[in-house]
Order: sequence, then structure tokens, then C-alpha cells
Amino acid sequence: MAQHTPPPTRICPDCDGFPAVAIDTGTLLDDGTRATLTITCRPCQGTGTTRTTVPAPAVQREHA
Repeated sequence: MAQHTPPPTRICPDCDGFPAVAIDTGTLLDDGTRATLTITCRPCQGTGTTRTTVPAPAVQREHA
């Protein structure tokens, strides 16, 4: 029986596949570590990939 291969996933063009980053706030915590913020990519919602979509067919209307 033939095995179907899934279509390749598309890397998000906004984050290039790196959907989460840690940004240093410059503040030192009591234990000496730095406070960071974790930010995720909004367009891909933190997955690093985008969905493959098929464009809708163009609809042509006749002018009366």
C-alpha cells in the first residue's frame, strides 16, 4: 500500500520559523538573574509555520 507524504509545512515569513523570543528588560532580579519577556509571533500564533491556502477562483461578472 502506498504511503502518502504530508505536504511540507511553510515557514512563517514574519518570524522565519523562530516564533518565540526572550527580550531582556535590563532589570536584575533578587537572585541576580535578568528579568525577561517572552514574546510570540502574532501572525503564526507561536507555531513558526503558516497554513498553505489555495487561492479562491476569480469570479467574473458580465456587464449588462
